Amino acid sequence: MIADILTGALRSGTSVMLASQGELISERAGVINLGTEGCMLAGALGGFATTVWTGNPWLGALAGGLCGMLLSLIHACLVLDRGANQLASGLTLMFFGIGVTAFLGRSFVSEQIVGFNPAPIPVLSDIPVLGEVLFNHDPLTYLSMLLVPALWFVLFRTRIGIILRAAGEREEVLFACGVNPRLVRYAAVLAGGFLAGIGGAQLSVAYTHSWVENMTAGRGVVAVAMVIFAAWRPFRAMLGAYLFGAAQALQLTVQQQGLPISPYFLFMAPYVLTLAALLIVERRKRSSVPEGLSRVFAADADG
Repeated sequence: MIADILTGALRSGTSVMLASQGELISERAGVINLGTEGCMLAGALGGFATTVWTGNPWLGALAGGLCGMLLSLIHACLVLDRGANQLASGLTLMFFGIGVTAFLGRSFVSEQIVGFNPAPIPVLSDIPVLGEVLFNHDPLTYLSMLLVPALWFVLFRTRIGIILRAAGEREEVLFACGVNPRLVRYAAVLAGGFLAGIGGAQLSVAYTHSWVENMTAGRGVVAVAMVIFAAWRPFRAMLGAYLFGAAQALQLTVQQQGLPISPYFLFMAPYVLTLAALLIVERRKRSSVPEGLSRVFAADADG
C-alpha cells in the first residue's frame, strides 16, 4: 500500500510539479500568474487534441506547452504592456481558460488516444519497492525529475539565473547592466506558461489518457500555492507537489481498499493538506518573497 501511494505521488504530482516550476520562474522575475490553472487546462486540451489528430504524444506534449504559453502571453501583455493588476489579470485568465477549454473540448470528451505509458528503466525498475516507485513512469515524469536540478542550476549558478532573479528583486541593476527587465519578465512568464501547459498535457496524455472538462480540478491554483510553500526554491516546490500527489494517491488507495471513510473527505484531503502546509510555513517564508512580488501585494492591499 505504501509503495502504491509513493508511486502514485509521482504520477499524480508531476502535473502540479511542472506547473509549479513554471510559476516559480515567473515569480522569480517578479510576475505572479494566478492564471496557471487556465494555462494547464489549455495545455491539457491542446495536448490531447494534437495527440488525437497526429497519434504522436510527443507532439501532443509540445502542443500543450505552446497552448499554455499562448495563454500566458495574454497575461504578460496585460501586465507588462498595459500595466494591469497582476492578481486581477491572473484570475481573469484562469476563468477564461476554464470557459474556452470547456467550449472547445466538447467534441474530445469521448475520443480515445494512445498516449504515454509507463516505460520501466531496465535493471533499475527491478529493484524491490524503489524500482516501482522511481523507475517505472511515463517519459514526461522522468523529464520532470531532470528539470528540477537543471532549473536549480540555472537559477543559482548561471548568469541567466542572476538576470532572472534581478528582474524580480532590483530591476535598476539590470538597467545599469544594459538589460531590459521587461523583456526578462516576458520570457519568464512565457516559460512559466509553457511548463504549465506541459503539466496539463501530462495529465491528459500520460496520466489519464482522456479529456474531461475542468480536469485539472484546481491543480494550477495548488501549483501557485506550492511556490509560496517552497519559498521560491525548485526542490522544495517538487517536494510540495509530490506531497499533493501522495494525498491524491492516498484517496484512491483508500477507496480501492473499501475502508469506511467518506469519499467527500478523501476528495478534499489533498487541498486541506496544501492549506495546512501554507499555514505552517507562512510566517517563516515571508522574508523570502522576491521584492518585486512584495510590491505587487502591497499595491493590491493599498488599492
